[in-house]
Amino acid sequence: MAWDYIIQGFSEAVKLIDDPYVIEIALRSIKVSGIATLMAVAWSLPISVLLGLKDFPGKWLVKTLINGLMGVPTVIWGLVLYLMFVPLGPLGSLGLLYTEMGISVGQALLITPIIMSIVVNSLESIEGEVRELALTLGADEMRASFQVVRESVGGIVLAIIAAFNRAIAELGIALMIGGNIYVRGGVYNTRVLTTAIQMYTVRAEINMAIALGIILMGIVLAVNLLSNLVRKWLE
Repeated sequence: MAWDYIIQGFSEAVKLIDDPYVIEIALRSIKVSGIATLMAVAWSLPISVLLGLKDFPGKWLVKTLINGLMGVPTVIWGLVLYLMFVPLGPLGSLGLLYTEMGISVGQALLITPIIMSIVVNSLESIEGEVRELALTLGADEMRASFQVVRESVGGIVLAIIAAFNRAIAELGIALMIGGNIYVRGGVYNTRVLTTAIQMYTVRAEINMAIALGIILMGIVLAVNLLSNLVRKWLE
């Protein structure tokens, strides 16, 4: 029986490829998670480079905190952000609750420790060897550090792609901060693929849920393929 659902889901997915409703929520998913990834990269990459290249007292504690934040459930992030974004909350005046930007901010916070952990580990894994070689060849400290970052580009790309995939696949923040709002033709819609899949599953519209799930997986696989091509080109 389960295979019948899956086969019907594939059939529905093919039919829905050019459906305006599906295209809208798929593009919104990419847009929201793309903005979240850009924000997270903007503030986490410089800090990650400093963490990866510099030693200081308490560095291990900072890394432990980053790794710990990676395990925080999305529903906890959603709850904390909801309390911050409600009209009477500390950030209520920003009007982020039940908006696309609110989802993006939440996802950006969710994926920040992922980016930082991967980038820091990537830098530390080659930092000693590459820096020593660069200094031996006559480079100064600044150029040596730049060379370490350059050699870690593959790891940085991996971190960005992993972060985007985590963002676009999460449900808790998108549902609690976005609210899964959809009105045909509306300008304040917040429904994305994950919240739509959850909604259709609860409604027992399994074929539609599977179809949207297949589309979501297609996006993730396409992004992974693109990242592999970029990494090979950079290498």
